[in-house]
Amino acid sequence: MITLASNKVVILAAHRSGHSDFGPQLKSMNKQLFTIVAWDPRGYGHSIPPVRDFPPDFFERDAKDAVDLMQALKFNKFSLLGWSDGGITALIVAAKYPTLIHKLVVWGANSSITQEDLTLYNAIRDVSKWSESIRKPMEEMYGYEYFAKTCEAWVDGISQFAHNPDGNICRHLLPNIKCPTFIIHGEKDPLVPRFHPEYLHNSIQGSRLFLMPEGKHNLHLRFAEEFNKLVQDFLL
Repeated sequence: MITLASNKVVILAAHRSGHSDFGPQLKSMNKQLFTIVAWDPRGYGHSIPPVRDFPPDFFERDAKDAVDLMQALKFNKFSLLGWSDGGITALIVAAKYPTLIHKLVVWGANSSITQEDLTLYNAIRDVSKWSESIRKPMEEMYGYEYFAKTCEAWVDGISQFAHNPDGNICRHLLPNIKCPTFIIHGEKDPLVPRFHPEYLHNSIQGSRLFLMPEGKHNLHLRFAEEFNKLVQDFLL
């Protein structure tokens, strides 16, 4: 997750590690306009130890960790950029701590789990089947064993929400999000079907939905220049 202070402080909510997940944003977003904080959730990146685990409240725990970090840094109001799991964390932060949040941007995020999602998640459980271009940076950061075990644990952790009514992760919180919200979706995202961002858009009052026809799950990396401009224009 990335965060920005007041209307100019941004926290980046990562799926795994802020620096590995948001390289083009850390490099190219306007540092004269924004103070950028890239945050590693516990068990990822520089936040090891502890080992990453996935109790039933792991998203809520990540949300509180992010808020505690920003308060420790003396940022009393900030914007959120959240990708994938970091997007779910950002949604929870915006809903539960509304007085702290200036604006919210999420992509590759969902507020519930369906049977279709479970099929997609289980297809990536075995990291040895991932393409080398995606797998290798994770192996270099974590080592193969930690990376492989954490991915398996993540699939089990995210899948547990399927047992909730309507597969709920944070659907019940979406009406509580009052800040300006920008939802971006890659129409070729292999992990997040289009109905998820549409549900977010319909559930968050006044939100904006932008579709990238060629975007995949990592659209902010593949189309970094377009993404950065869209986000900076929204945040200003």
